[in-house]
Amino acid sequence: MKILIIEDEAILGKVIQEKLKNENFETRIAVNGDEGVAQAREFMPDLILLDLILPKRNGFEVLTEIKHNPDTQLIPVIVLSNLDQEDDVKKALQLGAVDYLVKAHNPIKEVLAKVKEFVNNKSR
Repeated sequence: MKILIIEDEAILGKVIQEKLKNENFETRIAVNGDEGVAQAREFMPDLILLDLILPKRNGFEVLTEIKHNPDTQLIPVIVLSNLDQEDDVKKALQLGAVDYLVKAHNPIKEVLAKVKEFVNNKSR
């Protein structure tokens, strides 16, 4: 299973990547919105973890582009952001995200649990 992490905080991205690798996931990291869209097309991940506050193109723009591209529109996206306003959550879900996790309220182990839960549900 391939997971793309679109996260501009290098340390957090690396920590998530290492934890996922330990669970035998193949991962890549993109550090800005443009790179995230390009990696989604090239890597064709099974799941994307997407931050919303990104350089070059914000996460909402990335999500919109991924969901409007026929090649990537079926890739599930879990938003992982510090934006916790109800409007942001609603907007992300309306744009096609399958879930929304607030970084401050979800330690890494809970993010991993959500990824595993998603993978297990998808494989049924």
